[in-house]
Amino acid sequence: MTDDNDINAEVVSVFPNKVRIAVNDLFSFEIAGQSLRVGSFLKISDNDNVSLICIIESFSIEMRAKGDDHQRVYMIDAYPLGTLKGNTFRRGGDELAIPPKKVVPATRAEIAAIYANAFLQEQRLCFSSLTRQRDVKVPVYGDRFFNKHIAVVGASGSGKSSSVARILQEATAAKSDGYTGLNNSHIVIFDIHGEYASAFPSAKLLSADDIVLPYWLLNDGEMSDMFLESGDSNNYNQEALLRSIITHCKEMANPGVAKVNFDSPLKYDMTHLQTCFMNLSRETKDANDPLTIKTKDGNSVTYADDRARLTAYSNNVIDFALKVQGKINNGPYADGTIDKFVRRISAKVNNARLGFMFGSTALEATLEDVIRQITGYEKTSSANVTIIDLSGIPFEVLSITVSLVTRLLFDFSYHARRQTGKCETPFLLVYEEAHKYAPRSDLARFKASLSSIERIAKEGRKYGVSLMISSQRPSEISETIFSQCSNFLAMRLTNPDDQAYVKRLLPDTLGNLTAGLPALEQGEALLIGDAVAMPCVVYVNECSPRPSSNDIRYYEIWKNPWHAAGVSDDFDHWLK
Repeated sequence: MTDDNDINAEVVSVFPNKVRIAVNDLFSFEIAGQSLRVGSFLKISDNDNVSLICIIESFSIEMRAKGDDHQRVYMIDAYPLGTLKGNTFRRGGDELAIPPKKVVPATRAEIAAIYANAFLQEQRLCFSSLTRQRDVKVPVYGDRFFNKHIAVVGASGSGKSSSVARILQEATAAKSDGYTGLNNSHIVIFDIHGEYASAFPSAKLLSADDIVLPYWLLNDGEMSDMFLESGDSNNYNQEALLRSIITHCKEMANPGVAKVNFDSPLKYDMTHLQTCFMNLSRETKDANDPLTIKTKDGNSVTYADDRARLTAYSNNVIDFALKVQGKINNGPYADGTIDKFVRRISAKVNNARLGFMFGSTALEATLEDVIRQITGYEKTSSANVTIIDLSGIPFEVLSITVSLVTRLLFDFSYHARRQTGKCETPFLLVYEEAHKYAPRSDLARFKASLSSIERIAKEGRKYGVSLMISSQRPSEISETIFSQCSNFLAMRLTNPDDQAYVKRLLPDTLGNLTAGLPALEQGEALLIGDAVAMPCVVYVNECSPRPSSNDIRYYEIWKNPWHAAGVSDDFDHWLK
């Protein structure tokens, strides 16, 4: 091996975010450490025993005059990652004396030592290795990784789902000592394609057939998304009326509760709500006394106040007398303005696919039952991971479902922290294909889920709730959510808009290194953030078992003999 002192390499330019190095004899420079390529590490030293660790961004060749001839000089542009003093690596490069005296490729042992000494053993979470030196493990600081929001982005087929599964498998397997059983990890996966059940066979799996999310837990935004029609000019009045009637129905069903609000998680009878709206849409009143009504059989009833009137309207369908000019007037909502609204409520309540919200099981469930099923704290069993399979949830209530579960978990963590003064059960919420329900959009159908997820993005860490955002279209995700992420696993991205969006939001400016995003192989990623010793391109270790996200082998299957699958006569599963 050539001695370091014989290497003809020198620093010719130093910028805040780039170092330029001239190498006359690239062959000697390479064999001093190892073959060089974009992404390899260099060590630049001074006389004070301080070394600057850089990562190569690009090569170029310059022809310089040398007497009557020309000499080929290799120019290397490298991005400074941090300084190495002794065995301690620190991000930033302000300790290097100018001019630096020596440039050599960093050896595998030196790079491995940087990662090995970056964090204490009990702090380390390891799910990847250097892509060019796969025997060098790249740990992250576990606490900084999970208590600050995470973004995993990559095009379809880049290995995104497998990477997410690998990270979560490592988290659920970690134990502080040799005890048996579950560790204290709590992870909720919003699985929009039904991929993760195979990767977590011991998880609590909640599909549209199993999950119970009672309608009486919906807040105003979720209830509005459920029943109000986007663009309806009467939405404002309908929303105000909806809040008023639901609050009254909750008061009727919970007479012992001193203070009842619209958002109070209290049961009420949906039949009362429907009956009240039906009566209001057909109501007629005495022209001289709005609290007096007449029925078709000639009887009249006078109510003490509006509260008593709404109670009567909620309990029974009333056959109102017909309008008579000057004697009997239509009620304020009997002009047809809420007729479509009443029909929408009836259609949603009677929709069999929404049985998890309006069915008998949902009506009988308690708040404790709902929280236990989502968190994995079942009375008869426990689970580290809860997978909410959104593939069977009707699209029109997808945003509402995500919003309700997200909000309940935040409220659970908030009140637990307020009650005990500490967080004993931190949660990680994993949003697969987050652009489907947390997009950069002003559409009403995304309002509920956007509001809930953005709240956690901004406030969740204080109460032990963090996010992992996974998406193949990061440019379509709410910037409020994405900009709160502090740790990134950026896999292959081919869409120019996605590339530009990710580069703009990354916490470290890696210059040309991010230009390699379209060329990353499956399983490779740019790992960067507060939890990483230094930004690097890594290979995420394969997970076992794997999620059901493998590509279908079209050509291999097509080459096989004809498979007479036919068409099944049983379409019951389709009609559910």
